[in-house]
Amino acid sequence: MTSLCSAPIESSVPPPRTPAPQPLISPPLLPKPLDLSFPLTPCCQTPIPPPPLPPPPPAMRAAPPHVYGLEKHQLLKEALEKAGPNPKGREDVKRLLKLHKDRFRSDLQWILFCADLPSLIQEGPQCGLVALWMAGALLSPPSGVPLETLVRVAVDRGYTAQGEMFSVADMGRLAQETMGCQTELLRSGLGGPNRDLVLHHLITGHPLLIPYDEDFNHEPCKRKGHKAHWAVSAGVLLGVQAVPSLGYAEDPELPGLFHPVPSTPCHPPPLPKESSSGAIFLLCKQGKSWHYQLWDYDQVQESNLQLTDFSPSRAADGRVYVVPPGGVRAGLCGQALLLRPWVSSH
Repeated sequence: MTSLCSAPIESSVPPPRTPAPQPLISPPLLPKPLDLSFPLTPCCQTPIPPPPLPPPPPAMRAAPPHVYGLEKHQLLKEALEKAGPNPKGREDVKRLLKLHKDRFRSDLQWILFCADLPSLIQEGPQCGLVALWMAGALLSPPSGVPLETLVRVAVDRGYTAQGEMFSVADMGRLAQETMGCQTELLRSGLGGPNRDLVLHHLITGHPLLIPYDEDFNHEPCKRKGHKAHWAVSAGVLLGVQAVPSLGYAEDPELPGLFHPVPSTPCHPPPLPKESSSGAIFLLCKQGKSWHYQLWDYDQVQESNLQLTDFSPSRAADGRVYVVPPGGVRAGLCGQALLLRPWVSSH
């Protein structure tokens, strides 16, 4: 096609007898198809220059830490694409109750409070950031906060180098900044006065982030922090002597299991006493499985309380990790994080 600038323009007015010679304006060269970094302009206008290049990054030290995530955007994008559907927590719990009947006391009736979370399989030592990403489904707008954003901000703030998170306090600051939520840092373990606080928090439908030692089947164990891992809890299974008469419905498939009736006011049941063993199970997810798991509350509490040492295998793997002053004991031991959506006062 002839350029608009070089083609003669037809007109009913006759041209002058001695027209001035018109210089030929060659059309600008178009960018290559894979280099369309700015919009094309008509050839009669002055082309818009491309945006300036960003400033070069600051000089790195001789041995920079391996920053997991920033140089692996494609890897993180693929991890996000692996995010599974939103499996219903109720169905996962019913499956577990059927498979492991011997784990649940037959002398109790059970009430399940659960909020559904998405699933995401972690890449590398990202278990804490993946747990926070899953919790974001209950804290942020439907679009959520991308995992890449959590990694980038955590690295920029100096909370992590590989994607690891060895500080519950740093996790709280990261959650506040990226998700605009309220956080409450629990110390001194999940027992004592913290126990009722945690249970009421989960009954209300808010998430809880818990560091613990991970066993081969992802359940809590006691390895002195050598297998430190993160999980998010979004529900609780309570064993009670009697279910309140209003606001709860028995499951049609599993007699003895009750669920709160949606959109119906109900009173929280009396919480099991702290000496009542095997009456409380946390509904948890972590970044190495698509499914929910039910963990005995006392087992989680004991695992959380003995996180004291940095893993010798990690210390010898040649990578850089961000560990707070005081080590794993100061950053994780006996701590957990309550997350709540920010409620405006207006």
